[in-house]
Amino acid sequence: MKNLFDVRNKVMVITGATGILGSAMARHFAGQGSKVVILARKAEAAQKLIDEVGATGGEAVFFATNVLDKEQLETAYAQTMARYGRVDVLINCAGGNMPGATIPPDKTIFDLDMAAFETVVDLNLFGTVLPTMIFARTMVDRKEGSIINVASESAIRPLTRVAGYGVAKAAVVNFTKYLCGELAAKYGAGLRVNAIAPGFFLSEQNRTLLTNPDGSYTDRAKTILAHTPFKRFGEPEELLGTLQWLASDASKFVSGTVTMIDGGFDAFSI
Repeated sequence: MKNLFDVRNKVMVITGATGILGSAMARHFAGQGSKVVILARKAEAAQKLIDEVGATGGEAVFFATNVLDKEQLETAYAQTMARYGRVDVLINCAGGNMPGATIPPDKTIFDLDMAAFETVVDLNLFGTVLPTMIFARTMVDRKEGSIINVASESAIRPLTRVAGYGVAKAAVVNFTKYLCGELAAKYGAGLRVNAIAPGFFLSEQNRTLLTNPDGSYTDRAKTILAHTPFKRFGEPEELLGTLQWLASDASKFVSGTVTMIDGGFDAFSI
């Protein structure tokens, strides 16, 4: 019997693959037999990830790429095509936040740093659109492929203080749904576009917001956990089952969806 979740030999391009979540994805899919293409800016971190993958018998390559630089993306695309001749799955994981695009407790919307706001929107939204425009071309040619965008809980439920990031990720959700129809209607049912919306995971970007120097939780973290039925933060590995489903034939009739991975946060009320 065919294993519907099999991703062996699929060419998997992951942007932002050296981050905490992206690196977990890269290690997982390489371990599942996929050929992983790491797109990131940090060469040292990428090489460490490649070494980890290689030590377990997996295959990964790194192409230095800023997801907002179309020329670099075109070069990475050419390198990927020269090596593998196709792309089966694109995971748009690149993204992030910055303090200036948030509203601290002692500030209001009128104090918002517009330059920081624009930077965060650029990275999360255009850093998803541009790689898609370039790497989806081979999917269109082959009339087959899966695009998985990484949205956020803040795209679905606006969070206090999270201004720019939530707006950008909400746009990613809208782009996901739009692109689902655009690609299928014009190029066939073999092209799928979905998104995941992670809840709260400790990362280098939010660690200072959620933990104190001694490792204890901040008031912000305690509030989040009080509204999370599972009463804990997520682990990067807990994204992988959903990603495998969306990358594989197990989700062959699934497109335009947003899957919450949040320990129940989105469903919880008082």
